[in-house]
Amino acid sequence: MFTERLLPGVGGWFGVVIFALVLGVALSVVNLLTAAVGAVVALVVGVALAWWTSPVVAVRDGELVAGSAHIPLELLGEVTVLDRDGVHQAMGTQWDPRAFACLRTWAGGGVRVEIVDPSDPTPYWIVSSRRAHDLAAALTHQG
Repeated sequence: MFTERLLPGVGGWFGVVIFALVLGVALSVVNLLTAAVGAVVALVVGVALAWWTSPVVAVRDGELVAGSAHIPLELLGEVTVLDRDGVHQAMGTQWDPRAFACLRTWAGGGVRVEIVDPSDPTPYWIVSSRRAHDLAAALTHQG
């Protein structure tokens, strides 16, 4: 079993904090209490939105789950681990527009999984993961 939530990287969290601070400074012309409340509310909402919009990648219940998409493991073929450069190449000149992608650039790596279902026009999935080797192991041991 494998589960990972693709939360933002350090830069994303830094952006949430900076936005909250800037909002607090902007609201300080009203009064300090309004500024503090506004900054805290912005921070809480920013963290909640980052969590809520981050897809979950999982291998569970006989399926590969990537965000809202899922596919049975028996329909998966070869699994290839991709580092950051491998993801860039796969999404560049090697990209097939029929492929499915669940990507988050801050994750760094991912996997490419061939689809062996003859009735599915999708040739492969590319799924981001900070733990691409663990995801590949979960797919090959359960698939």
